[in-house]
Amino acid sequence: MMKYIKSKKINIKDDSLAGITVSLAMIPEVVAFAFVAQISPIVALFGAFVIGIISAIFGGRPGLISGAAGAVAVIFVNMIQEGHAKGLLFDTPVENMGYFYLLAAVVLMGIIQVLAGLFKLGKLVRLIPHPVMMGFVNGLAVVIFIAQLGMFKENKKDIFGQNMRKTESKELVYKIADNEVQDLVSNAALFSIKGNSIVNNQTNQEVFVKSDTQVFDAKTKKVVFNIENDGFYSVKDSGVVKSTLQGTKLYTMVGLVLLTMLIIWLLPKLTTKVPAALTAILIVTFVSIIGGLESINVGDFIRDGGGAGLNGFDEISKKMNLAELWSNLPFNLDTLKFIAPYAFLAASVGLIETLMTMNLVDELTDSRGDGNKECIAQGAGNMLSGLFGGTGGCGMIGQTVININAGGRGRLSGVMMAVTLLIFILFADKYIEQVPIAALVGVMFMMVIDTFAWSSFRIMNKIPKSDAIVLIIVSAVTVIFDLAIAVFVGVIISALVFAWENAKKIRARKRFKQDGTKIYEIWGPLFFGSITAFNEKFDIKNDPKNIEIDFVESRISDHSAIEAIFILVEKYQKAGKKVTLKHLSEDCKVLLYKASPIFADVIEEAVDDPRYHLAANPEDFPKPLSEYSF
Repeated sequence: MMKYIKSKKINIKDDSLAGITVSLAMIPEVVAFAFVAQISPIVALFGAFVIGIISAIFGGRPGLISGAAGAVAVIFVNMIQEGHAKGLLFDTPVENMGYFYLLAAVVLMGIIQVLAGLFKLGKLVRLIPHPVMMGFVNGLAVVIFIAQLGMFKENKKDIFGQNMRKTESKELVYKIADNEVQDLVSNAALFSIKGNSIVNNQTNQEVFVKSDTQVFDAKTKKVVFNIENDGFYSVKDSGVVKSTLQGTKLYTMVGLVLLTMLIIWLLPKLTTKVPAALTAILIVTFVSIIGGLESINVGDFIRDGGGAGLNGFDEISKKMNLAELWSNLPFNLDTLKFIAPYAFLAASVGLIETLMTMNLVDELTDSRGDGNKECIAQGAGNMLSGLFGGTGGCGMIGQTVININAGGRGRLSGVMMAVTLLIFILFADKYIEQVPIAALVGVMFMMVIDTFAWSSFRIMNKIPKSDAIVLIIVSAVTVIFDLAIAVFVGVIISALVFAWENAKKIRARKRFKQDGTKIYEIWGPLFFGSITAFNEKFDIKNDPKNIEIDFVESRISDHSAIEAIFILVEKYQKAGKKVTLKHLSEDCKVLLYKASPIFADVIEEAVDDPRYHLAANPEDFPKPLSEYSF
């Protein structure tokens, strides 16, 4: 074991302390994402533990931190809401049905990711250009920064002391006339409005409570309608209403954030033996507790949330009872149709963010990870998380950068992060709850400063304009939409620019032999983008009887190029002229021979034909050319 540790140059102290630091920074972000997805924080924390430890042990990139990420959580929001509605329509209604659909979607998401790894799709990350990578880093840094600004707000409370929900009006359900709530069709008075109380006319009992523009169910205390002058409207829940911190709370929050950032910036100048982020968190927590400061801590943050799923730390053991956990989910084709689109999108977004984060770690550590292995580990982590009641996740760039900056390089850092989360869930919640949110916000702000590629401003005038545009677009799309869309947009734009630039590089030098044969010497890549320019080089009508097309400086790259050459040869032959193709590489000749027997008579074999392999993999053609029958 010691020999293994020495050979891998594992630093137990740095990895352990880095993992603990990351776990503390992970808690508020995971909990915040749980609120976004409207699930219980315990569900997200447990999912972060499972995904984190599986990817740390079996993943292809040591040092990469995985957990219940927001990019995945956002995808499941609509599915969970629709799932809740579907559950209430069952013959035996099921509350919080969206949670059980979530578990099934997370398991399916993991299966898709495992298949992606087995089919070696992880290597596709190599197709992502560097400007897209820089745009991704900058955009994600901005997103994380904006997310931290939400910590300077607090939840507003409704008349029941619950978090106030922001609701949008949809369809008119009842109309109002003379303080009477009437049926739309019969105009029968169903309820009477008496101040803030809405009473059933038949039973004379309070059924609803009115507050401002919202109507609450008197029993469940949930918003069921929006009230306007003309009637009651069905509602769409748009989340918790928040208000910016004021007075002492705001000043305390800002002060502790700045103190955290100052410690993280100053401590490495004095010593590098302890991680600056963890030290800052401990010092600020001590100052907050001893000073009795009015600051929001982790416990307040979690208790002010809520959501579907398990309700407390004492319910972890129930996750192991799979029969009970999965008994509410209908296993049929309708369920698969419902969860499949969300699972596929979440799997795609999760893998893209993970592989992009892996690329970033490769650059920061000057090493190389295994993308396919990471895909399988992420998928296995999500499958196990969903199976035992946790939510889905992926690689998290913010926590990964914190880990790397704190000295975490090996698998131990990820394992320690996951184990610390589990200890928090099971035993140490009372202690971790005392950590001020301000300390964690300060750590995230410093991480944003370290993550943002500030050099992109300096090189903007030194790189091609197309790359600069791609960098800006990817950054903007990441902030406005999400990472997956930004990467796809960046890769597509880069590919189109590359195709356009190479399409303009096709050239043809024309000369004649002494016997009158006309020679076209082709330069540049021949592919779908350059076909039009290639065809314009030839003058079939006025050319002599003998034509030679020399490809010594050109390459046949795709089916469009093969088709263009085939049509060109046909046109010359219909005009009664002989055309010869010269200096084609072995792989290019194989492609043309397989495409049509017409090329057997027009391709000239020569000992000085190029030997490079560009258009195809020679291993795909086990037979030598002499064995092909034409």
